[in-house]
Amino acid sequence: MPLDIFACVPEDELRQAGRRRTFSRGEVVFHEGDPGDSLHRVTRGRFAARVTTPLGDVATFAVHAPGDVFGLLAVLHPEARRTATIAALERGETFALPASGFARLRAAHPGVGVAVEQLLVEMLTTASNRLVEALYTPVHLRVRARLRDLARIYGGDEGAPITLPLSQEELAGLVGTTRETVNRVLRDEQARGAVSLARRRITILPRSPSSRP
Repeated sequence: MPLDIFACVPEDELRQAGRRRTFSRGEVVFHEGDPGDSLHRVTRGRFAARVTTPLGDVATFAVHAPGDVFGLLAVLHPEARRTATIAALERGETFALPASGFARLRAAHPGVGVAVEQLLVEMLTTASNRLVEALYTPVHLRVRARLRDLARIYGGDEGAPITLPLSQEELAGLVGTTRETVNRVLRDEQARGAVSLARRRITILPRSPSSRP
């Protein structure tokens, strides 16, 4: 379960400090470089975090699911700018908390600050692990690892196929490689019976224990 940085705040007080926001599929929550004036906690749907690479390409590097928080780094610094563009991958909803409201809750409830520190440690640990993985783990294993991560995010009934509404280019951004490389690995995975492929759809197929490598 994602860490709830507002677990110590009474629900009524939390609701008064922010507001509910809804987004249609593809709608941008904020753009890379925008002022960091709020943070969001996902309550429904999934949201992609994207950055512009030095070559001008757009790469997806994270998917935020219900319970996740995004925009935290920006509200921790009064002059910070957004480090990524966030867009809804499907119809979604967030609880948006302005920077001023976040500051008040953090001052009134010391547990918020403690939880924020824990979340920052988790974020740094994840980033460090991904860097080591990108440098030393073969790409086919990285693709499988991201598919497992996404299966947990999109998972439904146990043993049922899990459809990811992501393009191969978006998966490549999550893996840290090219779309062509991801396509080659996915074709191999399809031949193994692990996935099926369609336009902007990757379906993870259930497999019996005897069929797993």
